[in-house]
Amino acid sequence: MQEYIVFVTKQTKSGTLLSRMEKLRLYASFIKLEHTLFSLPLIFAGSFLAANGVPSLRAIVLIILAGAGARTAALALNRIIDREIDQRNPRTEDRELPSGKITLTGALTLTVFGILGYLISAYLICDLVFYLSPIPLIVFVLYPYMKRFTPLCHFGVGLGLSLAPLGGWVAVTCSLSNLLLPILLSLFTLFWVSGFDIIYATLDQQFDKKEGIYSLVSAYGKNQALLISAVLHILAFYMLVSIYFLNFNSLLAVAFLLISGFLLYLEYKKSSDVDVAFFKINIIVGFVVFLFVISSIYLP
Repeated sequence: MQEYIVFVTKQTKSGTLLSRMEKLRLYASFIKLEHTLFSLPLIFAGSFLAANGVPSLRAIVLIILAGAGARTAALALNRIIDREIDQRNPRTEDRELPSGKITLTGALTLTVFGILGYLISAYLICDLVFYLSPIPLIVFVLYPYMKRFTPLCHFGVGLGLSLAPLGGWVAVTCSLSNLLLPILLSLFTLFWVSGFDIIYATLDQQFDKKEGIYSLVSAYGKNQALLISAVLHILAFYMLVSIYFLNFNSLLAVAFLLISGFLLYLEYKKSSDVDVAFFKINIIVGFVVFLFVISSIYLP
């Protein structure tokens, strides 16, 4: 009898652990934790550029915590605001919130924790960062609604992520002076992200037209939208070229600059395969831009 009780206890603990792991997996999927790989290299690019090297360990830890909190809040807000649209879309109806795998209360709780983590980290960085911290939150709330009234909604996504390198810079300098380089890096991010969000929107072209949801793809057709995406990526590359000629002179930086340009071109060429263009090439672009910045700092 005692052995049976021990066995049942072990099975219960094991089941509880599996249940908790499954919940963690669901919440990580809900906020697309892997998408942090888009923003984190750009945050670090801005912060390393500001420090002209490696920022202090304290700054790095707080920047990571602030970035993770902001990214959690942004994705959670997007999913909450769009939950009814996602429920009607065959491509997204199985997402955690519309399918009921995660409750609205759970999603809101996660959002609150993300915002609190972001605000506390911003407060610990410096007063200026804390005073500016509501700006990204306002963008995170507004941009999911843009698809309801303008095909320029892609620029809302781009604006949200474009604040990452600028935030990284201000987190290190605690100043709004000498912002030319981080602004150029933010413009790169704006054009890059807006361009790849157009590619992502091609997945929902028919659904968006049927439901009256705005995007450049639903408004002007796939071919025209992808042409606009290509132009935006050309502008993104031009921003990196401008950064190089203004501040960099490393030959290795030239190599990373050319690689980033090739990846942006490849993203357009592979736009018919959204999984490759959006989820694979994009992640590499962010890291290459970070290496572009690092190579110019350490190899003048």
